[in-house]
Amino acid sequence: MSETPNVPHVPGEPDLHDPPYPRRAYACYVLVVLTFVYVFSFIDRQVLSLLVGPVRRDLHITDTEMSLLIGMAFAAFYVGFGIPLGRIADSRSRRGLITAGFALWSMFAAGCGLAKTFSQLALMRMGVGVGEASLSPAAYSLITDYFPPRLRGLAQGIYNAGILIGSCAALMLGGVVTAWSSRQSKWELPFIGEVRSWQLVFLIIGLAGLLFVPCMFSVKEPLRRGAAAGRRSVPLAEVLGHFQKNWRAYGLHNFGIAFLSLSGYASISWVPTFFIRRHHWTIARTGLIYGMLIAVCGTLGICWAGWLADRIAARGRRDAYLRVAFLVAVASFPTGMGFLLVPNATLAVILLAPSIFLSSGAFSVGPAALMEITPQRLRGQAGAIYLFVINLVGLGLGPTAVALCTDYVFHDDNMLGYSILIVTTAAQMAAGILLWWGCKHFVRRNEATIDLLDAKPA
Repeated sequence: MSETPNVPHVPGEPDLHDPPYPRRAYACYVLVVLTFVYVFSFIDRQVLSLLVGPVRRDLHITDTEMSLLIGMAFAAFYVGFGIPLGRIADSRSRRGLITAGFALWSMFAAGCGLAKTFSQLALMRMGVGVGEASLSPAAYSLITDYFPPRLRGLAQGIYNAGILIGSCAALMLGGVVTAWSSRQSKWELPFIGEVRSWQLVFLIIGLAGLLFVPCMFSVKEPLRRGAAAGRRSVPLAEVLGHFQKNWRAYGLHNFGIAFLSLSGYASISWVPTFFIRRHHWTIARTGLIYGMLIAVCGTLGICWAGWLADRIAARGRRDAYLRVAFLVAVASFPTGMGFLLVPNATLAVILLAPSIFLSSGAFSVGPAALMEITPQRLRGQAGAIYLFVINLVGLGLGPTAVALCTDYVFHDDNMLGYSILIVTTAAQMAAGILLWWGCKHFVRRNEATIDLLDAKPA
């Protein structure tokens, strides 16, 4: 019997000896479930940005302290646990990992509704971060094993639309529940006692998440494809060595997307408060209008960017995904500045719509680009490192940078719009420079004919 020839594997291309991909209909079903879970994660993560006023009032804290609850308290633990959980995703059941994480972050989200002090709320936010760290590295890997390369950009875009849908749901549901619960300042609950209206929002959202945890049991663990099949997780030192060898391609990609993420998180964390302070909107109105904009414009934008990158890649452009990210960074400048400067609320909303459409594109092309240049058996850990960077820079620094400008540069809560403008403009400029510089290095990595890590024997 002749031996199977040792054909080198080209990164981003299917291995010739891979089994067929799962049925398209079932793969689409799995994608819907993963996106649904991602939606819940962003509801739990982002609802706090709508509750700045009542939380500040009841806990007696500043914008800067509030930003730490929105950003760093969550992000530090999200990124800290992301890499070890990414290693688990490379060698253990990805479905089981996501299921356990979903249950954990839902319990801690409900726990936010029991917090009475800044420290207690910070502790609960840390727990939400730990649970959510299990999701995306495993989901990126699952999507890669369910969809062929020509559909991965769109599939990643649909999954990452959960960011926008979840943020929208956090704003809209948060606004509705806040308006309803604010009919009385305090609520008396069985076994819990007295809670404020914002605490009730967290309790409802967290417990709702727990009810949907069983949906993950309908997802089958797919076969790992190519060189990843049947192997144990690669040692972290070897992963870091691979990143060091290709540091320009990975570094410029990761930090370029991270600065786009910083701009996005700075906006989504503070734009609701901007409309409440500048245009005197209610929480319910802000949640409804801003949430609808994110749902429609953001979802269209994230899917459009993935579709556009797939089309460009099909024409032979090896840097298609990074090139679209650069386009996003440049094109979102004018409208991103305009909505913060105009005095009329209606005009601000009109300008905000295309800004959301364009800026959301990074959420689809960023992960798709990463998966394209990364060997199969490293994808879980590569995804975790990517999330480490973009969340530490984006979520960890974005909200706090805006708050620091407001508290320590302007010393005026009503100057919030200018704080958002300064932070987002600087971040988009940095992103554009890094992504443009990174395109040529991305192409070199993508055109490599043999990946030494994939070629190593088990």
